[in-house]
Amino acid sequence: MVAVGSAKVRAPAWRGGFGRLWSAAVLSGFGDALRTAALPLLAVALTDDPLLIAAVTACGYLPWLLFGLLGGAVADRVDQRRAMWTVDAVRGLLVAVFAVAVAPGHASIALLIALSFVLTTLQTLFDNAATALLPALVDREALGSANARLLTGQRVAGGLLGGPAVALLLAMGTAAPFAADAVTFLVAAALVASLRTAPPRREARPAGSTLRREMTEGLRTLARDRVLRALCTATALCNIGMGALVATLVLLVTRWLDAGTAGYAAAGTAYTVGGLAGGLAHRRFAARTGRGRGVLIAGAAQTAALVVMGSVRSLAALTAALAVFGFMGMVWNVGTTTLTQERSPAGTLGRVSSAFRTLAVAGAPVGALLGGAVAAAWGPNGPALLAAAFFALSVTALIPAREPETGGSSRTAATDTRTG
Repeated sequence: MVAVGSAKVRAPAWRGGFGRLWSAAVLSGFGDALRTAALPLLAVALTDDPLLIAAVTACGYLPWLLFGLLGGAVADRVDQRRAMWTVDAVRGLLVAVFAVAVAPGHASIALLIALSFVLTTLQTLFDNAATALLPALVDREALGSANARLLTGQRVAGGLLGGPAVALLLAMGTAAPFAADAVTFLVAAALVASLRTAPPRREARPAGSTLRREMTEGLRTLARDRVLRALCTATALCNIGMGALVATLVLLVTRWLDAGTAGYAAAGTAYTVGGLAGGLAHRRFAARTGRGRGVLIAGAAQTAALVVMGSVRSLAALTAALAVFGFMGMVWNVGTTTLTQERSPAGTLGRVSSAFRTLAVAGAPVGALLGGAVAAAWGPNGPALLAAAFFALSVTALIPAREPETGGSSRTAATDTRTG
C-alpha cells in the first residue's frame, strides 16, 4: 500500500499574493475549458476521420513528453513569476490570432494541431514555474489547503462554468470561445505580473552543473523512491486510458448517444460537479480510508464508471458515470499530489514534479491515438472500454508498493497529474 502521510493544515491567507495567484489560476482554468471543449467540436465540423480528431488532442499532450523535463529544470533556474506572466501573455496573443483566423472560416485540422502543440509546449514551463512559486506565497502549514483551493477553484471555473459557457459562446460564432480564452490568458498574465515576491532563493549549483544533469537528477530521485515510482507508473497507465477517453468523448456523446452539443456540455458539467464534490469530501474520505488506500479505491471506482460509459447507451447513465469519475479523479489527484509533496527531497521541486508529470503524461498521446483507432474500428464506445482496461492495470500497479515511512518535507503547488 502506498504511504499515508499526515500534515498540519492551516488555511492560506488571501493577502500576500495567494488571492491573485488563485484568481489567475481560476480565470485561466475557465479559458482552458472554453478552448478544450471548442477544439474537438471544431475538429468534428472539419473532418469525419476519428484519427484526425484524436490527433488534435494527442498533440496537446506530446510536448510534455518532449519538453516537460526541460521545463522543470528551467523553472528551477528562473524567476518563476516573470516566466509565468510572460508565457501567459504569449499564449493569449497566439489564441487571439487563432480566433481571428477562425472567424472568417480559415480553420483547418493542421492549424488546430499546431495550436494545441504550441500552447502545451509553453505550458510545460508555466506549470513547473507555478509549482515552484506557490511556496513563496503561502506558509508551509497552509500548502495543503492552498492546493485544494486551487484545484477546486479551477474545477468550478473550468467545468461548472466553462462547460455551459461554451454552448452560449458558440451561438455567437465559432471564434467566440477562442477570443474569450485569449482574454483570460492576458488578464491572468496581468494578475501574475502584479505579484510582489522576493527573488527566489536557491543554493549555488555545483560547478559544471548543466540542464541535462539537473533533469537526470529529477528522474533519478523519482526512480529511487518506491512509492513515487508506483504512483507514477499507475498515473501513466491511467493517462493512456484518459487520452483515449478525452480524445473521443465528443464522438461518444454526439454520435453513439446522438446527444448533440448540449449533451456534450452536460457530460462535461457532470464531470466537473463530481470533481467539485470530490474536492469538498476529500478530507473526510482520506481520513476514513487513508491516503494511499483512497487512491486505490478511486482507481477501482473509476474503472467501473468507464465500463458503464462504454456499455450503457444512455445520456443519463453517462452523466452519472462521469460524476462518479470526476469525484474519484479528484480523490486520486489530491492524494497523489500530497504524497508527492511529502516525499520529494527539498531543493528539487521543479525537477521531481516535472519528471513525474512528464512520465505520467507520456501515455496520453498514445492513448489518444489508440482511442481514435479503436473508435474507427469498433465504434465510438470502444475507447471507454479500452480506458477501463488501462485503469484496471493502474490499480494493479499500485498494489506492490509497501508502506514505508513518509519522507521529505518539500512543497509543491497543486497540479493535476492526470490529464482529465
